Amino acid sequence: MGKLFNRRKGRSEEDYDEEDFEDDEELDDEDDDDDEDDDDEDDDEDDEEEDEEDRREYRHKRRVRNQVIAYSVVLIFFLALVTGGILLGSKAASALKEKKQAEELVKQQEEAEEQEAEEVVIDTPEPVVEENDEDIYEEMVETSIADMPLEDKIAGLFIVTPEAITGVTTATQAGTGTQEALSQYPVGGLIYFGQNILDEEQIKDMLSKTKTMSNYRIFLAVDEEGGSVSRVANSSVEVTKVDSMASIGEGGDPAKAQEGGVVIGSYLKEIGFNLDFAPVADVVPEGGNSVLGDRSFGSDPEAAAEMVSNFVTGLESTGVSSCLKHFPGLGEATEDTHETWTEITKTLDEMRASDFIPFQAGIEAGADFVMVSHVVAPSVDPNSLPSSLSEKMITDILRNELGFEGVIITDALNMKAITDYYSPEDAAVMAIEAGADMLLMPEDYNKAYEAVLAAVQDGTISEERINDSLRRIYRVKCEEDRRGLEE
Repeated sequence: MGKLFNRRKGRSEEDYDEEDFEDDEELDDEDDDDDEDDDDEDDDEDDEEEDEEDRREYRHKRRVRNQVIAYSVVLIFFLALVTGGILLGSKAASALKEKKQAEELVKQQEEAEEQEAEEVVIDTPEPVVEENDEDIYEEMVETSIADMPLEDKIAGLFIVTPEAITGVTTATQAGTGTQEALSQYPVGGLIYFGQNILDEEQIKDMLSKTKTMSNYRIFLAVDEEGGSVSRVANSSVEVTKVDSMASIGEGGDPAKAQEGGVVIGSYLKEIGFNLDFAPVADVVPEGGNSVLGDRSFGSDPEAAAEMVSNFVTGLESTGVSSCLKHFPGLGEATEDTHETWTEITKTLDEMRASDFIPFQAGIEAGADFVMVSHVVAPSVDPNSLPSSLSEKMITDILRNELGFEGVIITDALNMKAITDYYSPEDAAVMAIEAGADMLLMPEDYNKAYEAVLAAVQDGTISEERINDSLRRIYRVKCEEDRRGLEE
């Protein structure tokens, strides 16, 4: 029917959309007009009724469609409003939050500035502790003995001849025998005599190689006093000879004593020695002493003290260690300790007024060593022990009363004043117990060494006691490096 209507009227649905219908009343009026023509066109009437019904249905659909469109537009507009409101609200909230954060940050900064203005705290930096030369030196000493085995520590207390550890009759070179001996017996030092010195090149080579072969710093020692007791000057080595101490003392010029120390120290240093068992600090009686001969500066304690002090200053200035000998003084001795038991009758006060004066002067001048003789002084030590084995003489007087802090060494322990009365074992242990730091030339090195080692192992002598001696020894041995620090 819809198609028929469209065809008859020649209109499409679009034409209906363009047509302007006034209202429902007009349509009703048209219906009334159509009724008046019923008689003329019956067939057309039926068609028009059907057509009108289609129109009504279309208009209804159009209204529904328009309503849907209107509602959709309203809904979209509403959703747009809601979405815009949400976005605006979120932005507003975010802006408000940022504003609050900015205000809070400004407030915190103001509070911090106020606090800094109220109280300014300046942190005091930690003080920088700079290690001085003395600390480095002591650390060097401690490091030298820290990892040393006990056996090596004990060996380090001895100064012996090269023959004592190599087994040769006369040592004039340092070869594989010396290397093996020093590895087995790392002694603290070696002492050389005229028999070991053939010429300058030979002794230089021997000392240089020996120093290199030793696992530890080593003393290379000699008796070089000037005058008759001069192992180097009285050999074939050409050096400037120094007069005897008696001759220098008679001259009365202390500067000559210092000059003698410088001369001797210079050539010893050049050759390779680092320890000189000199000067003699004994005071002899008027008229001299047959035992000491020309080895003493004289009978006036004060004059001798000045000579001793100057000689020590000269010798030590060259880098060679000096050794005052023969404490407490052999001046009054009438027997030679090389050959027999020797006693002196002086009291302690008499020694203080005479014999000790040159030793005290030498100590104050910086002597590294003091050698203790085997002389017996019954009025000083009630036990009548040789001074080298006497705690009274070594510890109480030399160490404590005279204040000597250097190395105390015994006179040679192979002298008859010792060997005729004490075994190598007893002499070595007694000397250490008395306070000696080093033992010179025991009659039998192996026996003496084993005895001291056993005494430490069984607790008779503490290892710390041994360490104390080693510290004094290595303070001297490290002195060359210390001079380098100061320079």
